[in-house]
Amino acid sequence: MSTLPVFWSADFLRAHIAQTMDFYHPRCIDPNGGFFHYFMDDGSIHDHSSRHLVSSTRFVYNYAMAAREFGRDDYLDAARHGLAYLRDVHRDPASGAYAWTIRDRQLLDATRHAYGMAFVLLAYAVALKAGIDEAAPWLEETWQLLEARFWDAEYGLYRDEADTSWVFSAYRGQNANMHLTEALLAAFEATAERRYLERALAVADAMTLRQAAQAGGLVWEHYDANWTIDWDYHRDDPKHLFRPWGFQPGHQTEWAKLLLILDRHAPRDWLLPTATRLFETAVERAWDDVHGGLCYGFAPDGAICDSDKYFWVQAESLAAAALLGERTGDLRHIDDYDKLWAYAWRHFVD
Repeated sequence: MSTLPVFWSADFLRAHIAQTMDFYHPRCIDPNGGFFHYFMDDGSIHDHSSRHLVSSTRFVYNYAMAAREFGRDDYLDAARHGLAYLRDVHRDPASGAYAWTIRDRQLLDATRHAYGMAFVLLAYAVALKAGIDEAAPWLEETWQLLEARFWDAEYGLYRDEADTSWVFSAYRGQNANMHLTEALLAAFEATAERRYLERALAVADAMTLRQAAQAGGLVWEHYDANWTIDWDYHRDDPKHLFRPWGFQPGHQTEWAKLLLILDRHAPRDWLLPTATRLFETAVERAWDDVHGGLCYGFAPDGAICDSDKYFWVQAESLAAAALLGERTGDLRHIDDYDKLWAYAWRHFVD
């Protein structure tokens, strides 16, 4: 068996980030605007035409973060290139909304998703952190749009999706609120404006305490317009890309990670215990003792409902394990980090 890397090594982590960036850069840059989103294993472009808001924004995030880490101007230029596409193609200047999907610069789906807006906010925040000052007014503009259209003050959470007339569906979901918490934290770190931190705390409190109380202390994915759990939503489609049925272990651990980041900025007595509970329950119920790795979903009765393994579940979970291990010194979480990395290294890293 080959020797595994030292996963706690900063040199290893930086080298792995650099190697991942090398796969995409510069081949992902579309000289006509934005980025190519779809690749084969050998790096060849699979689809030259299609654009998705989540990918358009995450490319900006990756380039801005890498520019900060490695000090490379070409990465910063690529982030600006992606921002221009967000502004000029995804964004509708009349409404301020962003297209969900585009093909050949033509609108395919104009549904307004809070999930997508979370990544717009995140892209602008991290671009600003990387020194792209022109992102500051775009960050403010996005906050104002979220306040005016998506924020539901009655429940202290964000509505999920609207049509082009800003008529919202009855569906409410935790996923958009989780990613908005992530984006709000980045906005606070970029600006030091307390409103972002206070909103992140409020959303985290509402989701991981109040809403989780409906589901035995775990975060369920789907709710109705009154934020009552919908136990049947997508029961017949448990592998739905954005809204799968069942408890998502990766979302329990992702919330754990976000709560620990919140604890750095605004310590509260509930943050660490809640993060610990969510993480430990996810690992206890979803770890595959035979093959390793965390399964994708488990049912309300604790039975695994989707045994597939997804890269992002392992990634979010090892990040949470690292933060928990660093925060508490608990050797179990340090071991969890190593186990998750070892599984990902053997099965996901090419």
